[in-house]
Amino acid sequence: MVYSLMKLSHVLAIVLWIGGMAFVHFFLRPATMQLEPPERIRLLHAALRRFLNTMVPAVVVVLASGMGMMHWAFSASRSVGFDFPMPMDWSIMTALGLLMMLVFIHVRFVLFRQLSRSVNDGNWPDGANALGAIRRWVVFNLAMGVVIIGVAILIT
Repeated sequence: MVYSLMKLSHVLAIVLWIGGMAFVHFFLRPATMQLEPPERIRLLHAALRRFLNTMVPAVVVVLASGMGMMHWAFSASRSVGFDFPMPMDWSIMTALGLLMMLVFIHVRFVLFRQLSRSVNDGNWPDGANALGAIRRWVVFNLAMGVVIIGVAILIT
């Protein structure tokens, strides 16, 4: 039951993270293109602030639940006298997931702060540059998330 709850929280947090990135990139951002740059940048800043602040606990849940599931599997194997070689798909998911978390940290704590400064200063060209950098990293993370899902489905 504990393992199932960890897996549920892990999957739900990932759905929120990947789904949120897909929504912002494929739906919200294109819809804002009809707005003038100051309004577009302000709207995306407000939406990203809410999304990124929600993602901080979600990313913590992904990390904690992933580590918890690995620990549970290792402990269960050891308790019955078996070694626990880490499955290849778990190794790939862990490595790419940690990379995604590092990208998230960069987006949330470096690029988003640049965007916030630009919005507060009314510096729309710098705000557009910060949004462009955020978009590139979001596309990268979205691709990594799709790869991880593929690994989870196809290699397991």
